[in-house]
Amino acid sequence: MKSSRLEVVEMQIATGSRIVIHGTRVGDAERHGEVLEVRGDDGGPPYLVRFDDGGESLIFPGPDLELEHRGDTPGPS
Repeated sequence: MKSSRLEVVEMQIATGSRIVIHGTRVGDAERHGEVLEVRGDDGGPPYLVRFDDGGESLIFPGPDLELEHRGDTPGPS
């Protein structure tokens, strides 16, 4: 029988990274933005983010945040 193992994947968030924060409730929109500054020790949070709607926030990411990768959208077949 295989033992189960939890793999931890650390995000590499840096100045210029694009992020997406998923809505936490039904009907909440996703927020997309760019990291302007990494203010934590060793590249950790908090992060100053400019969202695509022009707003800026200092965030401590939760499980609803992921890195946005350009080119992940499937193209025409």
